[in-house]
Amino acid sequence: MKTWNKKEISREAAQALRDKFKLGALEASIFSRRGITAGSDLLYFLEGDARFLNKPFEFSQMEDAVDRILAAAEEGEKVLIFGDRDVDGITATAVLYEQLKRMGIDVSWRLPSGDDSYGLSLAAVEEFAKSYGTLLITVDCGISNYAEIQRAQELGISVIVTDHHNPPEKLPAADIILNPKCADSGYPFAEISGCSVAFKLARALRFSQSEAYKQDICLLNVRDGAVVECLKVRNMVKRKAFEKDFSGGSLSLSSSGLLEFLRGEQIFVWDAPKVSAALKGIFGNGVEFNLFDLRPEAAKIIPYVSNVSLQKLASLSKVALYSEAEATEISAFYNIFVSYLYKKIEQSVPQIKERDERDLQLVALSVFSDIMPLKNENRIFARLALDSINKGRPRPGLVELMARQGLLGKKICAKDLSWNVIPALNAAGRLGSPEDSLKLFLAETAQEREESAQIILGYNERRRDLENASWEFLGGRPERSLQKFNGKFCLIVEEKIHRGVVGRIAAKLVQRVKVPSIAITKIDGVYVGSMRTARSVNCTDFLDSFGDIFINHGGHAGAAGFSLTAENFEKFQQRIGGLVAGLKLGDSDDEIIDIDAELAHQYVSDDLMNVVDLFEPYGNENPELVFMTKGVRIAGGQVMGKGERQHLKLYLEIGKQKWPALWWDQGGRYKSEFNDGDLIDVAYNFQRNTFNGHEGRQLQIVDCRPAGAGS
Repeated sequence: MKTWNKKEISREAAQALRDKFKLGALEASIFSRRGITAGSDLLYFLEGDARFLNKPFEFSQMEDAVDRILAAAEEGEKVLIFGDRDVDGITATAVLYEQLKRMGIDVSWRLPSGDDSYGLSLAAVEEFAKSYGTLLITVDCGISNYAEIQRAQELGISVIVTDHHNPPEKLPAADIILNPKCADSGYPFAEISGCSVAFKLARALRFSQSEAYKQDICLLNVRDGAVVECLKVRNMVKRKAFEKDFSGGSLSLSSSGLLEFLRGEQIFVWDAPKVSAALKGIFGNGVEFNLFDLRPEAAKIIPYVSNVSLQKLASLSKVALYSEAEATEISAFYNIFVSYLYKKIEQSVPQIKERDERDLQLVALSVFSDIMPLKNENRIFARLALDSINKGRPRPGLVELMARQGLLGKKICAKDLSWNVIPALNAAGRLGSPEDSLKLFLAETAQEREESAQIILGYNERRRDLENASWEFLGGRPERSLQKFNGKFCLIVEEKIHRGVVGRIAAKLVQRVKVPSIAITKIDGVYVGSMRTARSVNCTDFLDSFGDIFINHGGHAGAAGFSLTAENFEKFQQRIGGLVAGLKLGDSDDEIIDIDAELAHQYVSDDLMNVVDLFEPYGNENPELVFMTKGVRIAGGQVMGKGERQHLKLYLEIGKQKWPALWWDQGGRYKSEFNDGDLIDVAYNFQRNTFNGHEGRQLQIVDCRPAGAGS
């Protein structure tokens, strides 16, 4: 029997969340139970504005990357974008290609095709050099392509690597590297997708079209009559701070370091007459400061700030609400300055909001496809994308594919993209033709996009057939492998597995045996494998142990791939047993069900959907909410499906309603363990059910047991 775990929480802590963030009792208790109590974490659940995204120029080398691309545009250089074959690589290529194309750059793209291996290839480098190319930009790959990038440098090709995979100890000698996982990246959040990195670069390039690009600005304020505080800002990023108390005449202007700090800076203030008077009060009338008053300019775009002081802005600041630090006037000045810049750029750079919106839909696909954690800015990426799709603005390419999948006209959630759109887009790459998925997003006419959508869905059908056929080859081998590795690991080597579905087979192995698993196939004498994680095992750390015998390998903590020659395969088999013997597995997730809230019958209503929506998008590190209700009567039911996969649909009496409740793969339990009229305790997800254009509510059962059995 599975264990239902409802974590005890402090009522006082939950009440504090309610009071500070204006939450309902249920929402506050769920946040407390999930350990999401810091303002810096709650921000990404309660806000969905793009201004809460981390800024592109927080990458330490972003300005260098922008300048190199601007130089390529000015000099008429030939540029190549090289991406990966999966959804992350395809979307990253589309985002950056569209941006460079709009800038008038002579840009082309290339993806690994056919049986090409992961990442940048020597062939691609050599061919680009022969066509007189001079700038190569990798997206969602490149960080492990040491030899290929070295060859590019030898051929006079500049290289910008944009990637998010775990970096090796020795980085490639690229001119510029944008990878949030590199120790010196400067970027505050490491767990973003490859497409997210490409989006940051595209957004930085759009920012470079504004007057604010590379402007050194100093925000200056005087508080309490004698404390001068300054903040240097460049490309919307804080660079350096200064604060000195000049009360009592203990410091002079020359000895304080203030003049040196301000040298060469444009000085912005809020309410110039007030600040000027304060500075004269401190330093005397003989000192003149050249001040630019931001408040009247900001008021033209943000009217409510016209007569508001920094002290008042600090008290109203949403950013300050979520910060553990005390709200300050200089931080409020910075926040309003950034908001002003965003709005001014939206006015001055044509179609920038539309471009961001279209790009973010591709970013969201990459977040879900690469199983990025649904925290920090990943939540805003996904939420903004889902909002625009649900407002009837899916981007070209996506709208044609979703239409063919019957997804238009219903409220789209993360699961719809993960279960329908992403597998279809991935299918083309798995079967050696990722360019067909990329063409869907880059095609200029609706007819071309319709044709691409049809082709992609054809690949998806073939992928399903190949996956089913490959799975059937395995028979009882997963269980035998599990036994061989003492219940800690599963390894399957089968040449009949199609290369395009080896990752899917590894994932299905994990679902079946509940331990880390590797599936390997063989192509032209080379073994190609994929690993999927379970029970807290890190895939890349595990595979790093074989780095000396792999041709290449890479990926993430949850999923990774590799290849090796037949000559080294025997060494691999000899070494894996010893490595697995020392492997430490975490607890099985399937044995424990974390309950987010226990609901009395009267609280189970359509309004519960509002709570569910607050926590959307769901995914990695943010699983669907699980509710529990006790003493529920089974009013009836039916078994659905044929063969081994039989599902159960029950009708449950909760309060005054009968709720439809689905229980996947549990058809055999009806009329054996549970009968009509029985009282049960049930753990469930609360979901939308859209059928024939009508939206209703349903439960999806996670587990149930006889009423009182777990008390």
